Amino acid sequence: MPEFLYQLKLVDRLVDESTWTDADREIVERHFQHLQELLKDGVLILAGRTLNDGPGRFGIVILRADAEADARRIMKKDPAVAEKIMSARLYPYRVALMEKRDG
Repeated sequence: MPEFLYQLKLVDRLVDESTWTDADREIVERHFQHLQELLKDGVLILAGRTLNDGPGRFGIVILRADAEADARRIMKKDPAVAEKIMSARLYPYRVALMEKRDG
């Protein structure tokens, strides 16, 4: 099954976490729950974010989808993207190597 990566970046007003509202935090929680569902469904391969602060901070989501249109639909359904607190760009991707973890 083809793989895709989408890169997420916070909108400018949220780069400084001290400016986040309760609504912003709730959207981020729904975003995380969405990713957990994708993992449970066998769609998500990996998700995470850089640990730096500031405008260079970003996250990635690597997933499996039948086609680019399906991957784009999944990306746009992500609450952080749908609620416009994060911008997203989709790329075709192929995992070449990945650590195998037990457990």
